[in-house]
Amino acid sequence: MQHGQVDIVITGTDRTTFTGDVANKIGTYLKALSAKDNDVPFYVALPSSTFDWDHADGMKSILIEERASEEVNLVSGRLPDGQITEVATLPLGTPAKNYGFDVTPARLVTGLITERGICQANAASITELFPEQSRKARNW
Repeated sequence: MQHGQVDIVITGTDRTTFTGDVANKIGTYLKALSAKDNDVPFYVALPSSTFDWDHADGMKSILIEERASEEVNLVSGRLPDGQITEVATLPLGTPAKNYGFDVTPARLVTGLITERGICQANAASITELFPEQSRKARNW
């Protein structure tokens, strides 16, 4: 992106609030920040079934899965004799966090690509595309 070799970023999502916050695999937020910094449009493609009509603020209300710390503080490798073993990447007993997802705020999302069309990442645009859900969204 820094060298002008990316025209657009399109990612998926596991869960999207009706206000446009996007929960996806860890690293999506960093891609969105990079896209914003380099004036590259950042779109999210999703089926309407991934909209969460009960939550407005992804940062506050989407629970993020935390995976086993061993995934980041142990690595498997082959020894010279061919035996496979695990080696610690951190001193034993060092605490580590290993989140599986992050939340990209709507302000970084250029648009949402759905089976009904493309909309902006905000409640007004999303509920315009999905009017049957507007009552739920208005309760927030």
